[in-house]
Amino acid sequence: MALDTTGVKLQDRPIARVREEVIDQLIMNYSHGVISEQAFERRLDIATNSDEHLLLAEQVADLTLLPDAKYRAMWAQSFSSSAKPQPEAERGAYATDSDRLVSVLSSDERSGPWRVPQQLTIINALSSVELDFSDAVFDQPQVTLYTRNWLGSIDIKVPGHVAVLSDINNIASSSSNSVSADQAGAHKSHFIRVEGYSVLGSVSISVKRNLKERFTDFANSVRTALGLK
Repeated sequence: MALDTTGVKLQDRPIARVREEVIDQLIMNYSHGVISEQAFERRLDIATNSDEHLLLAEQVADLTLLPDAKYRAMWAQSFSSSAKPQPEAERGAYATDSDRLVSVLSSDERSGPWRVPQQLTIINALSSVELDFSDAVFDQPQVTLYTRNWLGSIDIKVPGHVAVLSDINNIASSSSNSVSADQAGAHKSHFIRVEGYSVLGSVSISVKRNLKERFTDFANSVRTALGLK
């Protein structure tokens, strides 16, 4: 069995830790061509959705290739940057409790490991604004976005663990929200409320990538680094 079964019994170990080890094992073996793409996707689907220790362990019971130092370094580069808290002096303008984004006749984007203030006001006139929360660092579990949109577009993309509730007044405009607003959802760790108005413009809220898709993208990047297609 690929999982270390020495020490504490598997059933008594934190499920999140077991799941992490299983996913690492699956990615490592798929990226090195040990299992097929179909087998990887099937097992990864179980690993990201199951809370049963034994079922998780079954997904790697026949795999012996273990994550090495190179794999760990690639994992840290892809997933850890947004999770590490930064010193206060390094947080910059986005670490305050409130912030403002003003865009006039331009295009603005916030993405990567940017820090999310508790309140963000978006003033957009004849411009395109994109907020990507996929790798954003949340200092608070609840965030409010205030939109002031004239003849512009605002595109908000969030990861699967973020719930969004929108309350936007549209005047000859369109707005859409395809993200669950269930704040109490089992996999929702953060909550964003979007309110304000949009005049002759558009506001779109959607999920960018779920966790399984991010793991799959990472596994394929490792395969590419190893020269596999």
